[in-house]
Amino acid sequence: MTVHLLKYAVGVSDIAHLAVLQAERRAVLADGREAVLGHTRRMPRRADEVVAGGSLYWIVRGVIRVRQRLFGLVEATDAEGLAYCQMQLDPVLVPTAAAPHRPIQGWRYLAPAAAPPDV
Repeated sequence: MTVHLLKYAVGVSDIAHLAVLQAERRAVLADGREAVLGHTRRMPRRADEVVAGGSLYWIVRGVIRVRQRLFGLVEATDAEGLAYCQMQLDPVLVPTAAAPHRPIQGWRYLAPAAAPPDV
């Protein structure tokens, strides 16, 4: 079963602003795919379900507004030896129907039935 992730876009004013910020995080992976690299502190326990067709839904200023296909979750270690989860996101931002949501810390799972539809 596919499941999505939900994350708050801190300091982001709108979808265009998110696109500008993510342009700096683009990379070409070893398999040749272009991706936006994000990170989070903890690896989702349901990572296989997320990668099997899931997306990362962004909360922008208290409203779910956009999603990105999430095709990779990789365990990594930073320069200080701290573990984190690298998220490999499709560079395409897909606008969704506006759905109000309270602020959250970190990320949360989002069931497909609760995800807002694409616009």
